[in-house]
Amino acid sequence: MTNTHQHQLSSNIAMVNSIQEYLQVISTIREYVEEQMQLGFTEILDPEYSKFSEVGYNQLQQEANRCKKCELHTTRTNVVFGAGNENADLMFVGEAPGRDEDENGEPFVGRAGQLLTKVIEAMELTRDKVYIANVIKCRPPNNRNPKRTEIESCEPYLIRQIELIKPKVICALGTFATQMLLRTEVKISVLRGNFHEYRGTKVMPTYHPAYLLRNPEGKREVWEDMKKIMVELNSSIK
Repeated sequence: MTNTHQHQLSSNIAMVNSIQEYLQVISTIREYVEEQMQLGFTEILDPEYSKFSEVGYNQLQQEANRCKKCELHTTRTNVVFGAGNENADLMFVGEAPGRDEDENGEPFVGRAGQLLTKVIEAMELTRDKVYIANVIKCRPPNNRNPKRTEIESCEPYLIRQIELIKPKVICALGTFATQMLLRTEVKISVLRGNFHEYRGTKVMPTYHPAYLLRNPEGKREVWEDMKKIMVELNSSIK
């Protein structure tokens, strides 16, 4: 087999794996949304959410740090709650912590996080001027896709984080965060580039930094999304 054929075979295998992961994410989200709708919810709220509806930021973080609602607490090193400015105008939301984040207890500190930092700095901001969090607060083993029970356990923390921070814009990083926030199964390649809404807050979906590490040609599209966010933030300043 020639090097060209080997490269093509590797690319095809990677594509199949990506499609399988995407379908698994879709299946998990569909199952969760359908279950909530059957219970009569028009907004998808976990029953645990009411527990946090009145708590402040520090108490919410303490609750997350001692959370044992799903099996992820048995394998985590640290809870990765979130980091940055608690009064930020811009909030980034990703999927879940990876190995580096689990070890450090801070979101987006690995290679994908370094790329996100460069994007933030290109927007003439710094990490301490924005807020960064994930839907899932503990690392799934081997970076697998989150399970429905894990989503149910973690989502109330994110809902309350958004309520407390009150960002003007949320940048949803990747398929999982985007589809969870917007309650949709539409592909991120279709959703990105336009603002959507989450409970009155504008949401800009864009590709996850980890995706850009594998597909650097997507950086141009991400930068177009960031420029729209910058325009929106500037127009919202009174």
